[in-house]
Amino acid sequence: MSILQKIENLDVLIVGDVMIDRYLRGSVSRISPEAPVPVVLEKETEDRLGGAANVALNVQALGSRAFLCSIIGDDEDGEKFMEKLAAHNLPGMEC
Repeated sequence: MSILQKIENLDVLIVGDVMIDRYLRGSVSRISPEAPVPVVLEKETEDRLGGAANVALNVQALGSRAFLCSIIGDDEDGEKFMEKLAAHNLPGMEC
């Protein structure tokens, strides 16, 4: 039996910090005069589950059930986070 077969169908509790990883895509046409950094004209934004939530996604991808335990904010990003959990069929519970 391979290690991947041993991981399948397990219940895994993941405790840790969760976050939303936000990716910005755009084009750079110049360098900022205030600091040596590119000035990006944003064209697209993508939000993904990050931190311990990303670990939960990986556990789920390996065929196990992930249970995520963390604290999120009572704000717009917290709502987005819960929507992302639901979109990926990860159980989420608000207390």
